[in-house]
Amino acid sequence: MRDIPIPTVRTRVQVPLLFADGYAVTAEAVTFRGLADGAEHLALILGDLSAAATPLVRLHSECLTGDVFGSARCDCGPQLREAVERIAGTGGVLLYLRQEGRGIGLYNKLDAYALQDQGLDTYEANLALGLPEDARDYTAAAQMLAALGIGTLDLLTNNPDKAHQLRSLGVTVRATRPTGVHATPDNLRYLHAKAGHTHHTIALPQLADLAG
Repeated sequence: MRDIPIPTVRTRVQVPLLFADGYAVTAEAVTFRGLADGAEHLALILGDLSAAATPLVRLHSECLTGDVFGSARCDCGPQLREAVERIAGTGGVLLYLRQEGRGIGLYNKLDAYALQDQGLDTYEANLALGLPEDARDYTAAAQMLAALGIGTLDLLTNNPDKAHQLRSLGVTVRATRPTGVHATPDNLRYLHAKAGHTHHTIALPQLADLAG
């Protein structure tokens, strides 16, 4: 990895996961000491990591509103649910990164929601608040992967910036695998902004198609 200190593993513990739709799986939760940003990021090892020729990895940024409360304004909760099952099926790791609101924090994200209700898209709202469109840095993610002994991976993402940043940090991203499209009438405008503005690899329906 590119001249970045490798952190140490702090704790490993088995955690049974149960999702609202009944899907259940056991993950090994791993915490770390020495991450670059000092945040409490978490790795969830799913399936048989040792048997995976190339582990499947997802960098999932924390979304309290979507992951916990089921907000329909984004697709974060469904993406998290999908990623856990897909990774468990092949063997790999989900990195749960404490980067709420693409790195701007929960309160700022809700401020941005208010501006979106006035007509701005998700990126324009951040800029109107004097914040970056996307403040996320994946140095800590690369550190976590190094601590787990993962130098080559398949990345589960629709976001080309994640693969670009990992590669710049010395991680070999063999392939990117897209997540499903979790479009609803409530999040379609948000998803179109991601596809059009930051070139997320998602093919989206029109609102009329969802309504029909």
